[in-house]
This record gives sequence, C-alpha cells and structure tokens, in this order.
Amino acid sequence: MNETSAALSATRWPPAAPGETDWLRELTDDDGLTGFMPPGLPDAAWVLHSMYEHELGPTDMPYLAYQRAVLNGGGPEIIPGLDPADVFTDTPGEHPGPRWRRLRWAELTRRTGDPVVPEGHLPCPTSFPAIKPGGWPVGIKAPSEGTLDRPDWDRLVDALTEHSPRGARTPCLAYYNPLLQRAEDFDEIHVRSGTLADAKALYDHPEEDGWTPSNLWARDRSWVLCTDHDLWATKVAGPTPLIEALLDDTHLEALRLPWAT
Repeated sequence: MNETSAALSATRWPPAAPGETDWLRELTDDDGLTGFMPPGLPDAAWVLHSMYEHELGPTDMPYLAYQRAVLNGGGPEIIPGLDPADVFTDTPGEHPGPRWRRLRWAELTRRTGDPVVPEGHLPCPTSFPAIKPGGWPVGIKAPSEGTLDRPDWDRLVDALTEHSPRGARTPCLAYYNPLLQRAEDFDEIHVRSGTLADAKALYDHPEEDGWTPSNLWARDRSWVLCTDHDLWATKVAGPTPLIEALLDDTHLEALRLPWAT
C-alpha cells in the first residue's frame, strides 16, 4: 500500500449517504450484493482484467499441484528455472515483477481455441473451458476476480477523466459491496464521495482492504462502472465516445458483449 495515497484517499473520499445507491437499485433491480450491474447508458464495454505470463511460459504443472509441492519442501528444482518466490511473493494488484509480462486474453484464446468470452456468458473463472478450474498452469497468473489491478485502474480513471466534461473535477461516488467487508455487515452500506482527481488514490484506501470499488459513477450519472465480485472484468456503461476510447486503448483490453449490454 502506498502510504501517501492511503492518507490522501482517507481524506478525499469520506463516507457518503447510503441513499446515494438508491438509483442504482432501481436501475438494476438488484440489491448490490456483488455490485450493481448497469445496462448500457447508452453504450457499454467490458474491460478485461489483466493476466500475466512468466518468461518461462506456461508449464505442465497446475498451480495447486505446484503450491502443494512447495509446501512440502520443494524449491526451484520442482520446475527448473522457476523460483517459488516468482510465483508467491508478488503484491496483489501490482505487476508481478520483471520476469512476468502482460498476457492478453486474445493471445491465450488463440492458444486454447476458446472464444475470448463464450457467447451468452460473462468474463469469469469459467471463461477458458480448455483450462479446467483449479488447473491454471504455473507460469500464468489468472485475472483477478472482483477487483482491477492498479495499472488497469489507473488507466481506466485516466480514460474517464478524458471523457468527462468536468475532467478531473468530476464529482463521483464509489460503492463497495458487503462481500468486500468479509460479509460481516450487510446493513451498513459503504459509499464514498470524491472526484476523479483523487480516484486513483482509492486503490489504497485504508478502510477498503485493497479492493477497487464495486461501482464508481459520476454524480451526474453520465457513466457508471461495475466490478462484480464474481467476475474477471469491469463493465463500463456510458456515452459511445467513452466506450470507443476504451475499445481503442492500447493498454486496456476491452470489448463489447452484445448479450450483456
């Protein structure tokens, strides 16, 4: 956690009234347990969460089998050239290190023969049928579930800033679903208010345990994003110029899902 950013977010993102989410409840006809998933307003794109590949490439050993072998005392000899530290010591949400590179979903699907997202489905742990649950190979870090990595969050905030009439001064609200609080309190609704100028600092908010918001939206409701707790992607709903900018962005990997607009 960046301590300077944490102090900034604690000051610039104070709690807001729980009723600020009422319009999302009405819009989505949902209780927001995993996040409020908006329809296209009027357009939408899905930002796929990043995955990474080790310089050795994928191996024949599933991650869970490798984890057991390391816990049983194994080391670099398990997979020659791969130090367990490369696999287990990275910081969640951050780039995993110099021996790792970004692996695009499109690149992996070309290897597996799967579609990027199967028709009728959403990006989630079942998105790659050729890779069985629990069978992700050591050498590939699967996308994060329910939260964006910091580089993607920062770039998404930049895009929202570029396509909001008030730019960095755009007033925003952030909602965190109760599952992010370990499901300890379903009655206290976590909503915070701030501006896009300070939205990157939300990544380090000391009271939100390293999660990006389940929903972030402009106070004028011109756009809204949702990072559902169970998904590997963040939906951004808003005007078409914003959506097209996300689709054309060279850092983010985004796509339209016609069945999930």
